[in-house]
Amino acid sequence: MPHLFDPLSIRSQSFSNRLFVSPMCEYSSEDGFANDWHLVHLGARAVGGAGLVLTEATAVTPEGRISPQDLGIWKDDHLDFLARIVRFIEGQGSVAGTQLAHAGRKASTYRPWSGNGTVPESAGGWPDVLAPSALAFAENYPQPQALTLDGIARVTMAFVDATRRAHAAGFRVIELHAAHGYLLHEFLSPLSNHRQDQYGGSFDNRTRLIREVVTGVRRVWPESAPLFVRISATDWIEGGWDIEQSIELARQLKPLGVDFIDCSSGGNAAQATIPIGPGYQAPFAARIRREAGILTGAVGLITEPGQADAIVSSGQADAVLMARELLRDPYFPMRAARELGQDLTWPSQYLRAGPKAAKPREASHS
Repeated sequence: MPHLFDPLSIRSQSFSNRLFVSPMCEYSSEDGFANDWHLVHLGARAVGGAGLVLTEATAVTPEGRISPQDLGIWKDDHLDFLARIVRFIEGQGSVAGTQLAHAGRKASTYRPWSGNGTVPESAGGWPDVLAPSALAFAENYPQPQALTLDGIARVTMAFVDATRRAHAAGFRVIELHAAHGYLLHEFLSPLSNHRQDQYGGSFDNRTRLIREVVTGVRRVWPESAPLFVRISATDWIEGGWDIEQSIELARQLKPLGVDFIDCSSGGNAAQATIPIGPGYQAPFAARIRREAGILTGAVGLITEPGQADAIVSSGQADAVLMARELLRDPYFPMRAARELGQDLTWPSQYLRAGPKAAKPREASHS
């Protein structure tokens, strides 16, 4: 079996290792624009040696932002700085990817350190919060409008247009965000989707939007480039989305051109009780990988090199996506490689701190 620091190839893209940077919202944009904070935040994780660096959830429409400070890719003006970030990441030998997202009924809310719940229009919020059904996530969240069929078609096209922009900016991987109670997940789950038309009710109807988005994205995304989808494998509540439906969804998405399922959980039910513990979501990645025959990534309270390596070497997942541990230590991959006795090239500027056998990292010019 492979190990954490073995390369991974998906379509025509090669990743130098299987330790990926999970999308982490920074809530530091104005009008969706990336800035120096994003360059340093994402660039530091590339310097640290991660095989893939994914941006935070990047909104495909202005009203699809979680907060007024979210990163965006809904207009061409966003691309110049994003392209600068891509060039830096790729120059460190990492692969640059972006997560495309629409927040659905969890839009127009405060960033974590500024408050909780709905942001009023006077503070930069917006009234047109959209969802599959007119069901608020929680009491202090916006009351959403149920999307019309025309509105659903516009959302699908927004993901397609954002994909074109991501390609123009130079990103090598796209991940579609269908987890954590945001719009695509809201359509999947019976808890948030009470529609009576072709987008609600049965499993096939509730999964229709993600299948249409994947199909549209694949039409404009290069055949050689990987397409990821992040899902919440379960809502952690009876009557909601669950692992069995996740497995079936993965089976349907694979022939449509999805290469990799990023397996998270929760986020769509405020009252859910989640049994959090080290690696608690890895079993979902293992089941989807085994039963749907698709590459998977494990995420969630993975904090130690041996733990991450064991997830890959035992066949639970093909890669590990890390978030908070990489906030605490952007250079975790270099430390992990040393602890695991693996080779990981270091930036020439950092060789004085590395192991004696370290070789300088060559910039990527591909």
